[in-house]
Amino acid sequence: MRLERLEEEFGPQVAVTWKSYLLRPHPEPKSLEAFRRYTKSWLNPASQPGAGRFTVWSTEEPPPSHSIPPNVAGKAAARQGVDAFKRFHHALLDAYFYANRNITETENLVRIASEVNLDLDAFRTALADPVLQEAVVSDHKEALGVGVQGVPTVIIDERWKIVGAQDLEIYRQVIGKRLRGELLA
Repeated sequence: MRLERLEEEFGPQVAVTWKSYLLRPHPEPKSLEAFRRYTKSWLNPASQPGAGRFTVWSTEEPPPSHSIPPNVAGKAAARQGVDAFKRFHHALLDAYFYANRNITETENLVRIASEVNLDLDAFRTALADPVLQEAVVSDHKEALGVGVQGVPTVIIDERWKIVGAQDLEIYRQVIGKRLRGELLA
């Protein structure tokens, strides 16, 4: 949400390109109780200004097992345009962090796509396209190659990294310095 706000504030001077980083690149089943304990850590980012909605995992759905399916789904939504991607991305994060839905399950990903009015036939076709999985893995390898170790990581001009969820003002300062030429490309 902060990055979209920056796009609005800076207009065409700032363009955000979302790339995949896989926190769990391979399936790693976790017990529901262990995952519930882990999700208590979500309360910290939830307390920050401009944060999305977060709740400690309270459903009986199993925790997501790995990161590839939701990342492929994001790229599948993006095939329907930037607006479709933004709607899906917001809904996906809300489904995971607030509604506590298992976003590695295809049926949940399709339900989210339906909720944001994507073309479901095109979405399902894209989900099955191996090119998108390859793109997710390629993004992940690229991130590892430039030293990304977690999310969120914002990279400006493929050179400067802002690591962790930062206050909006931090992003504004760095972008302002870049646009004034204080940070050279």
